[in-house]
Amino acid sequence: MSNLLNRWQARLAAFCLALLAVAGLPLLSSPAAANSPGTAVDFVSPQWLADHSADPDLRILDVRLNPLDYISGHIPEAVHLADNTFRGPNGRLPVQYWEQQRLAALFSEAGIGDDSQVVVYSDGGNLLGATMVAYLLERSGHGQVSVLDGGLKGYREAGLPITREFPQYEAGTFTLNDNDAIRVTLDQVREYLSGDADVVFIDPRPPALFAGEEDVFIRNGHIPGANNIPWPTFTIGEDNLHQLKPLDEIQALLDRRGITPDDDIVVTCSTGREATLQYVVLKHLLGYPNVRVYEGSWTEYSAQPDLPVATGRDPLT
Repeated sequence: MSNLLNRWQARLAAFCLALLAVAGLPLLSSPAAANSPGTAVDFVSPQWLADHSADPDLRILDVRLNPLDYISGHIPEAVHLADNTFRGPNGRLPVQYWEQQRLAALFSEAGIGDDSQVVVYSDGGNLLGATMVAYLLERSGHGQVSVLDGGLKGYREAGLPITREFPQYEAGTFTLNDNDAIRVTLDQVREYLSGDADVVFIDPRPPALFAGEEDVFIRNGHIPGANNIPWPTFTIGEDNLHQLKPLDEIQALLDRRGITPDDDIVVTCSTGREATLQYVVLKHLLGYPNVRVYEGSWTEYSAQPDLPVATGRDPLT
């Protein structure tokens, strides 16, 4: 009975969010997510961002990789902070998130203070950079975070203003509150695989990479039992990879997989970046309470010779 109630609540939240999106209002997080402690992450519409871009407590982050893309045109008041700025080698593995104090310094230098409402956007195939930075803000304990639904493409297509002027701002006072409850470590993954823990793994990588058909890593394949749900399936596709599908469609996809709000979910990918989209959608938009990211993901896992590797495609993908 509780499982049916949870599904009904998630679907009701998705319906309400869809109505807000049609009305051009900000896409708020679901009631379940809003009532949970810590950060609330939502998606906002281009029109909402244009209407609020001059709000004194709003900080907009343009996380596109190429600074010349930003220089040639960006959303008014946006600060450029490329998503690859947040990662690098850690002495053991490549492309890992920097330690927390360094992340906090980056956010502070971008003008983010404790009271800032932060909106993150990107462009091209780079939605994952936006959700990654949103995740890192939550990871650092920041309370108000949004992703621009549709990204810069959706903003431009709405006929909204673009500028080449650089905003003038002061560094923010960013208080770090490390939130380790939203991520899992290699040791925890080991424990889940060797014990009786009932954990559902979701892997959003492309099917060929999930299957081990591409020779990329030390060992190729996936965590045994993982569900392959490629991250673009949560979006409208190539027309705009930054725009989410209606939440009821995403919920239906999860229902077909038997993935419910009662599950303990760990999202794992190649480097901890792709996982952030499904993490944000499941936890903050659909209200799944138990969702975490395995940040080391396949880069770390594949380098452990004692851990099992599965190959082959997911028949449900």
